[in-house]
Amino acid sequence: MRKLKNEELNRLSIEEFKASEKTPIIVVLDNIRSLNNIGSVFRTSDAFRIEKIFLCGITAIPPNKEIHKTALGATHSVDWEYAENTMDVMNRLKEEGVTTLAIEQAENSLKLNEFLPQQDTKYAVVLGNEVKGVQQEVVNAADLVVEIPQVGTKHSLNISVTCGVVLWDIFQKMKS
Repeated sequence: MRKLKNEELNRLSIEEFKASEKTPIIVVLDNIRSLNNIGSVFRTSDAFRIEKIFLCGITAIPPNKEIHKTALGATHSVDWEYAENTMDVMNRLKEEGVTTLAIEQAENSLKLNEFLPQQDTKYAVVLGNEVKGVQQEVVNAADLVVEIPQVGTKHSLNISVTCGVVLWDIFQKMKS
């Protein structure tokens, strides 16, 4: 089996990406401190044609060479916006009819494998700080709290891994 060359992958240009129909998912980064994690979220969001990323609080914004190291140009393809306060974004999304999902370990959370996205519904996936997670007030404001089931010794996954798992899961459920 021969590995494909980049030019054989038939990827979109940035202009084609911008003009294409997006997956009805928005990513909200709630106070992410690692520039590498931010870049990884951009790259993953590009892979699944995510509509937009909100960078909130202490989350750094492009252009930034450390973000670029992992984003590899995805900051140019994926739309993004900065907001100082995550709750302002949550309120705005609710007003726009977006269903908000806090990705967090919480009482009565819904396991990701049990979450079934509804057709004709736009979702916002909220990912939290590497140490503190999603702020409690943001969890309280979310329509659903979704948790990735884990069975090992660690308390959580890295935010970039969490983003990849969650976006892939929702993306493939939406497409099937």
